[in-house]
Amino acid sequence: CKMSDLMSEKITIVEDLFKSREPVPEMKAIYFMSPTAKCVDAFIADFKTKPKYKAAYVYFTDYCPDDLFNNMKLYCAKYIRVCKEINMCFMPQEAQVFTFDNPGAFQSIYSPNSQDKKKTLETLADQLVTLCATLDEYPGVRYKKDSNMENAKILAELVDTKLVRHYELDDNSKKKGKTQAQLLIVERGFDPVSPILHELTYQAMAYDLIDIQNDTYKYKGKDGSEKQAVLNEEDMLWVRLRHKHIAEDLAVGSDVEGVKVKDPMRTLLPVLLHPYSTHDKIRAVLLYIFSLSGTTDENLSKLIQHVKIEEEREYILNWKELGVPIITSPSFFSRKPSRRDRSQEQTYNLSRWTPVIKDVMEDAVENKLDTKEWPHQSECPAAWNGSGAVSARQKHKASAQDERRTGSRLIIFVLGGICFSEMRSAYEVTQAVKSCEVIIGEITQITHFAFTINTLGSLYSLTMQGIFLWFLLIKAS
Repeated sequence: CKMSDLMSEKITIVEDLFKSREPVPEMKAIYFMSPTAKCVDAFIADFKTKPKYKAAYVYFTDYCPDDLFNNMKLYCAKYIRVCKEINMCFMPQEAQVFTFDNPGAFQSIYSPNSQDKKKTLETLADQLVTLCATLDEYPGVRYKKDSNMENAKILAELVDTKLVRHYELDDNSKKKGKTQAQLLIVERGFDPVSPILHELTYQAMAYDLIDIQNDTYKYKGKDGSEKQAVLNEEDMLWVRLRHKHIAEDLAVGSDVEGVKVKDPMRTLLPVLLHPYSTHDKIRAVLLYIFSLSGTTDENLSKLIQHVKIEEEREYILNWKELGVPIITSPSFFSRKPSRRDRSQEQTYNLSRWTPVIKDVMEDAVENKLDTKEWPHQSECPAAWNGSGAVSARQKHKASAQDERRTGSRLIIFVLGGICFSEMRSAYEVTQAVKSCEVIIGEITQITHFAFTINTLGSLYSLTMQGIFLWFLLIKAS
């Protein structure tokens, strides 16, 4: 929505609720705000003594608690013409990507010292319900079962309960039935490799190499004036190019010639001996550990001492809070989930890794998800019980990006955050299938995504943007 769109609706001024504003007593004001004490207090301040505006039309992005509503009623009742709650407590980052823009949720859920984990999961459940309501979907809910990752199960239970309550009666006073949609909930620890690897596509490299803030790139024109380019769905060139490749041995498990990497340490050592940055070396060590599904404490200590990153040890150990095996016994090393065979698919030498979530998307569309690994929290609509199975393999002729879809919808929520390759996967599977739209979302904005865990009272973060993994160019010998 642009300012010109608002002006066409006779909205002439847009101002920040929390900034000082000049009174315009002859005009009516529309308040679009979150149902928080801070927002409500700011609203009340506009009318409590001397009203800034003639009347107020209030629209909350979510359910407004009774205590906040009563405060508004107490001080501002005679000025309020409209007060409505709308389902907008999420942000559509892209056509098929959403975010809840809640960076503090990650720490609240995964920090060992967190006191508000339950409250945070409740909030996320409410946000997922409003997303489904906005899409007019009543999906079947499933989650990735893992003894080390219980948050997905808890969130699935909360979402299902809230969906039942929300759809108990629709606008026609009739109970709404399940729609042709499915909601999958999974934790970030389900695939720790994808956010660690560097993505060599136009979108990912643009965010890595140039300063892009809030999807806006600022630069100097030929005349020296400052200009800006907004990288969003309205830029057709950006939409067309963002997932194109610009033209990886521990993660894939084989080199560029398809030869299995038998000794990951031999691939890792040249990287550790090279004067790369500390963050590069941390990523290299993490990929080594992920490729083995964990390592011994003794082995990890030797690696850390050898690379001289003793002060960054917590960067590595904190991954255990996501349910990722870091320190394990030798007997546990070989346990890795099976992956789809993509040996016949055409790939670039530097982009052979496929995010695990893409396997999940394709299996879900084809009704091949294992019910033991992906239990049903609620009943699944008929289209997801085998009657609507379709192939997720790429068709020869792809549909247009903005083609209107009338088939089913797959919604995936990653508890923790997603990376560019996973975003790209949603578009690729949708384009290949055509009869099912895949939507993926997460807690906070992708471009500012960081793995942040509070351990022993200290805060450590590992940012996934702006770091090249040059060691992936090294052929395993």
